[in-house]
Amino acid sequence: MSSAAAPWAQAPHLLQEFEFFLVVDFEATCEKDKRIYPQEIIEFPSVLVDGATGRIQSAFRRYVRPKYHPVLTPFCRELTGIRQEDVDGGVDLGEALLLHHRWLQAATAGARKGGSLAVVTWGDWDCRTMLESECVFKGIEKPAYFDRWVNLRVPFQAVLGGVGRVNLQEAVRAAGLQWEGRLHCGLDDARNTAHLLVEIMRRGTKIAITGSLALPPIQHKEEEEQQPHTSLCGGACYCGVASRGGVVAVPGPTQGRCFWGCGNWTPAMGAVCPYFLWIN
Repeated sequence: MSSAAAPWAQAPHLLQEFEFFLVVDFEATCEKDKRIYPQEIIEFPSVLVDGATGRIQSAFRRYVRPKYHPVLTPFCRELTGIRQEDVDGGVDLGEALLLHHRWLQAATAGARKGGSLAVVTWGDWDCRTMLESECVFKGIEKPAYFDRWVNLRVPFQAVLGGVGRVNLQEAVRAAGLQWEGRLHCGLDDARNTAHLLVEIMRRGTKIAITGSLALPPIQHKEEEEQQPHTSLCGGACYCGVASRGGVVAVPGPTQGRCFWGCGNWTPAMGAVCPYFLWIN
């Protein structure tokens, strides 16, 4: 990727807290002017960046076969460039996570023991919303490193400023870099995000975690006994409104279980966001 910037070796970059940065950019099922529920990941790309050298060490991609909407919409195919045969020949999300973890272990095998890793995304949607909601909905366990991340928008705004919200392609160009590949191709988006990350580090910025899946506060037994059971609250959903409680009525292994879901849910439109949390 070309840039007017000085080479990494000549730049006043700081020693980073993390040995590696794992840049991800998921693509998911979608439709024009319409919400798909549940939304599912269909491309799982990842790019590994060496925090000390700024070099891209390795890249990973697997197409993921959606379960609930197996046929991609024409809008989705055109937007992402993903073909129906790509997802038909893909793996399920659980296997994609396993393959990705094995790839990451192999790619970092020569690293010092205990080397730290940070996931990097453009925005919070990939880890806070998409991956988390699909794993919860499908009962899939994911590696803990996906539970906290760097939203690159934050250091980008700190370094380059600007007014208003910019998309990834605009941010790359604002940094003096050239966009490479196809917009909304997950792997190309991840590579461009990685190049932007390196440029921000080259300008002397220390990269830090900006988001996480916060755990509920630890409550002592005495405190729990003093509180009535009716005080249980699911907090706010991703829409920013109070979440809505419900009970699974469909026969099956989860029948009778209680949950919190999108607070904007209506019978006509369904859920507006994919927020979901089991109560029991």
